[in-house]
Amino acid sequence: MKVVSVNAWGGAMFDALIPWLREVDADIVCLQEVTRTSGASGWATFTDGERTLPQRLNLLRDVSSAFAGYQPYFVANDAGPVTDDDGVEWRQDFGIATWVRDDIPVIGIDARNVHSTFVDHSEWGIDDRPRSALTLTVRDRLGDRNVSVIQLHGLRDSAGKQDTPARFDQAQRLAQVVDHVRSDSEIVVLCGDLNLLPSSETFAVLGKAGMVDLVGHADTRASSYRKPVRSASYLLVSSTDVVRSFEVVTEPEVSDHRALLLELHKRER
Repeated sequence: MKVVSVNAWGGAMFDALIPWLREVDADIVCLQEVTRTSGASGWATFTDGERTLPQRLNLLRDVSSAFAGYQPYFVANDAGPVTDDDGVEWRQDFGIATWVRDDIPVIGIDARNVHSTFVDHSEWGIDDRPRSALTLTVRDRLGDRNVSVIQLHGLRDSAGKQDTPARFDQAQRLAQVVDHVRSDSEIVVLCGDLNLLPSSETFAVLGKAGMVDLVGHADTRASSYRKPVRSASYLLVSSTDVVRSFEVVTEPEVSDHRALLLELHKRER
């Protein structure tokens, strides 16, 4: 079973992202910064007071249209205004989405807040935006086992990626998610743009829940990201024994984040 995770940057590099995802041919695709705008398509401009970015009006539908053999699962963290190329303002949902190949049964779904709760913004804020964790438990028929894949877009803080009480609380809530699914799954994968430093206490909290980080100090930012701190995305597993391969993908660049690619061993029958 192959799992890919990447912060999609609102689809800003959509024309590179889609061909690469097709080439990778993963069983489970986890994307952060996924947009959804009812009744709209094409490009929009997102502004939060600190930055202005191009992004897809409906990345959820765009990716789903490109992957007819997958089932999408989307959770909105919050919503706010964006403007299309004609100057029309739309209300856009912003969150995370997981696509699962059609021939893989989804046997459990769990979505819960790990920081704050859903907000309909009149204007986008910079910090303290709500965050959710989305968990899909699937039946890996080739491996004859249940696998739970948890993903999230971790809390952002404009002051940096250092530990804060809010991030510690987020870590504890994530550990609760891990504990919740462990009894039903032989393998747990936790991935996403966690917005943390490798030294974060979050990894100690998740370590007590049995999760092992595979990324460490690796550079997970693409060349389009100019800030000096190069840590952001992580992938953790409940056992390294099940890992056939793991890669922080440097080429091609499909976002301002590097993608993470995990392949699990097939179980010997």
